Amino acid sequence: MNLQEKLIILADSAKYDASCSSSGSTRNIKSKGLGNTFFSGICHSFAADGRCISLLKILMTNCCIFDCKYCLNRRSNNIKRAIFTPEEICQITINFYRRNYIEGLFLSSGIVQNPDYTMNLLIETISLLRNKYHFNGYIHAKAIPGASLYLVKKLGYLVDRMSANIELPTDKGLKLLAPNKDSKKVTNIMHYVKENRSAKFVSSGQSTQMIIGASQESDYDIMSKSSNLYQNYKLKRVFYSAYIPVNHDKNLPLIKTPPLVRENRLYQADWLLRYYHFKVEDILSSDNPNFNLLIDPKADWALRHLDEFPKDINHCSYEELLKVPGIGLKGAKRIISSRQYFTVTFKDLQKMGIVLKRAKYFITCNGQYLMTKDLWNADFITKNLVLEEQKHTTDTKKEQLALFL
Repeated sequence: MNLQEKLIILADSAKYDASCSSSGSTRNIKSKGLGNTFFSGICHSFAADGRCISLLKILMTNCCIFDCKYCLNRRSNNIKRAIFTPEEICQITINFYRRNYIEGLFLSSGIVQNPDYTMNLLIETISLLRNKYHFNGYIHAKAIPGASLYLVKKLGYLVDRMSANIELPTDKGLKLLAPNKDSKKVTNIMHYVKENRSAKFVSSGQSTQMIIGASQESDYDIMSKSSNLYQNYKLKRVFYSAYIPVNHDKNLPLIKTPPLVRENRLYQADWLLRYYHFKVEDILSSDNPNFNLLIDPKADWALRHLDEFPKDINHCSYEELLKVPGIGLKGAKRIISSRQYFTVTFKDLQKMGIVLKRAKYFITCNGQYLMTKDLWNADFITKNLVLEEQKHTTDTKKEQLALFL
């Protein structure tokens, strides 16, 4: 098997990891041209300084001793298998970097032989890149759960970011769908990274991924797990990956399409936890365990707390502004800054980029309401927010379709 064949197999096998997004383009190189966008696993991520960077996203191998029911690369699947040598990955990475296709590497792997053997392969590869080829670009590597902590230490000094996937939100789900895996082996790695992280050891922090919809957990279970991970292990990100039905098994849900709307709601709620001072209990509860798929979590919270609205833009605090649907972090800061010099009006809010289509139901400007006060009730607001979101979704689909016309 030649190098390009391996690249096709192992880049495709890596696409189910949600830590990066695929570029989705397959334009081949032309004669006397420079560069191509062949489907070789080029994806995008964000550096610590906020820059969007291109990464080569591949598996060391799609061979695996585990038989996770949701995974395409499970041991019992009859698929094409391949494995890179460390030198081959170095050649691909350096060649792509020199051609300006990529700025870094995202390297994961199936588990071959045992966790320590696989971790040693990853370490050997990245060590070659750093020391033989003097590659100083960004590297994100997946730690292999169950590997010895001294190997986690060796890997951590070679990479910028490390991740260990929790896979499923509960041990019950893990036991049902991934009986070879143990959540404690994942959290042991997370704990070690948290305790030892420095400017030289996993300098860009750690992340994890959960598969959504493969098991029966509620959104409340998922968000509670995420909150726990953020608090206990100081994760940079929890990634949510909508379950994609690639296998048939009696323990897997019978769905044809991934639950992408639910995935989107989880990301929105995750954002509220990390940046908007919300707690899980503000958004969901045991009595209300799942998101309203028709409207975003922030708007849903506001509708359930209408007694706290409307907020007067010129008098409420920064924290109160963050609770208003349609007002983001930058918008709230602009409002606070502008209030020092003039009274903010609805026209000013539009100039600041505030989404008045949503915010108008929950705010006033010096007591002035943008819409008829008689219509200010939960049913009317909910109906209009749902219609607005449906219109936005339809417009987005049209724009995406237009890219292929």
